[in-house]
Amino acid sequence: MSITAATPAPRRRPSPLGDFTLTPRVLVIVAWAVPVGALGAGAAWVLLRLIGLITHLVFAGTLSTDTVNPGTLGAPWWVVLGAPVAGGLVVGVMARYGSEKIRGHGMPEAIEAILFRRAVVEPKVAVLKPTSAAVSIGTGGPFGAEGPIIMTGGALGSVLAQRLHVTDDERRALMVAGSAAGMAATFNAPLASVLLAVELLLFEWRPRSFLPVVTAAVVATLLRGPILGTGPLFGVDVSSWHVGPTADVLCLLAGALGGLLAVAVTALVYASEDAFGRLGGRLHWMWWPAIGGLVIGLGGLVVPRALGVGYDVIGDLLTGRSALSLVVGILVVKSLIWGVSLGSGTSGGVLAPTFMIGAALGALEGFVLPSAGPGFWAVVGLAATVGGVMRSPLTGVVFTLELTHAWPALLPLLIASAAAYGVSVLLLGRSVLTEKIARRGGHLSREYGVDPLETAFVDEVMDPAPVVVHVGEPLPELPGPTAARVAQRLFPVLDDGVLVGVVGRGALRRDPAGWAEHVHADPVVVGPDDTLVVVRDRLAAAGVTAAPVVEDGRPLGVVSVEDLLDRRQSAAGASRARASAGGTT
Repeated sequence: MSITAATPAPRRRPSPLGDFTLTPRVLVIVAWAVPVGALGAGAAWVLLRLIGLITHLVFAGTLSTDTVNPGTLGAPWWVVLGAPVAGGLVVGVMARYGSEKIRGHGMPEAIEAILFRRAVVEPKVAVLKPTSAAVSIGTGGPFGAEGPIIMTGGALGSVLAQRLHVTDDERRALMVAGSAAGMAATFNAPLASVLLAVELLLFEWRPRSFLPVVTAAVVATLLRGPILGTGPLFGVDVSSWHVGPTADVLCLLAGALGGLLAVAVTALVYASEDAFGRLGGRLHWMWWPAIGGLVIGLGGLVVPRALGVGYDVIGDLLTGRSALSLVVGILVVKSLIWGVSLGSGTSGGVLAPTFMIGAALGALEGFVLPSAGPGFWAVVGLAATVGGVMRSPLTGVVFTLELTHAWPALLPLLIASAAAYGVSVLLLGRSVLTEKIARRGGHLSREYGVDPLETAFVDEVMDPAPVVVHVGEPLPELPGPTAARVAQRLFPVLDDGVLVGVVGRGALRRDPAGWAEHVHADPVVVGPDDTLVVVRDRLAAAGVTAAPVVEDGRPLGVVSVEDLLDRRQSAAGASRARASAGGTT
């Protein structure tokens, strides 16, 4: 006869509310996201109209707020050459004497504010950023409006949140909601704007931030209709497209080329920034945008339609109406003047230029690859380049679909964007966004993963048999370290089996006779069913390294920082072991 030990039943833990909780406080922030969305839409309208006004005044001497390509207004050569220089001077002065935060394309600045400045943005940035961007783009700068509107909408959300009694997380949610609202109103792309917020700005996927962002993007999109229109920005006729397996396979090649283009333009931007940085000892950075403006002007003399936002050029490329000379000119000249001038520190966005050069690359491929319909390869090139430059492949796909309404191209775009993303990650250490943050001394990770401390409970790692001190009894012998644990530092103090406080190892050693005077009567405690994340947060908030584990007033053990580190280390070791064995991590 054999005796088999019964397997103990697993501990029945309290039933949680769910993966996430939706509290009334979240609903309050969602309500505040409604006016934030309206402000974002209004900011987008103002920025686009201001760009049109400056463009017409500078290049045609007329009053109009319609968005137009500067290269189509027939300005004399000296205006084409000199306007970007003058615009660069104005932006440099605004940055030096207004706020240095307006330099660059806006997204790294928004990320920095979110991660390193508690989502606090100065109110003046909400005025200076769109104004400087309008000056830069309106005088011929080859930039997009989306980076400035991300910073502007985010600044509006942040300023409103600063007037409210909200937490840092809630302020971040409202700031990103403003950014997404501005994007949605600019491009009529609410889903892509939300995805961009999740992939690039939020660094989390939780109801407390996701719901306000969606609310603001929806409000901004609804308001866009009466002020900017409801149609796609670059509508494409897909009725004659015939996309088969051959085109799908070739999208791998198109995506790889888009990734190489992304690597090249990102390298160009930062090579330009390094070159301007070497001027720092001889020429103040305030003057650098003017030098970048000179490069823009020279490029405009070669390819006039490379100037400005260039929505009309993007539309021509995506509908197959561009001649080979324009395609090559845009691909070469637009890339050069955008990369060099952005590195000079002027104000302008990256998405619209990425759209244009990506569409130009795809249009060029269309002259070589088998035809799948007018503009098909340009649409694929756009998605691939966005996925590679921004390191946001899903945003690249959805943005392209919402901009063009080319819904049948979903699978080819996914293939191309993912391929470009893979090439970019393989060849380039950081994206055009994160490289700038790294150069300023910051560090961030955009990889999502499950924290092992989120999935482990206290009773799985605690010391279940710690030495305790009883009131009115002699002190026990203080244990030393073992092979499994460091020496116990915190000792629960019991009175009739009930926890009445804790005392440290140092106090017991220094004053074994008067240790009772060193008892902390209100210690940090945790429960056996708390996750290790809860323990981590409580220990960090109190500035201690260990806590008793208590249930119904009675101690069950002690948990320490070393226990948390052991759990994290064991999870990392298992991941490395799987990787070395050829598994996935």
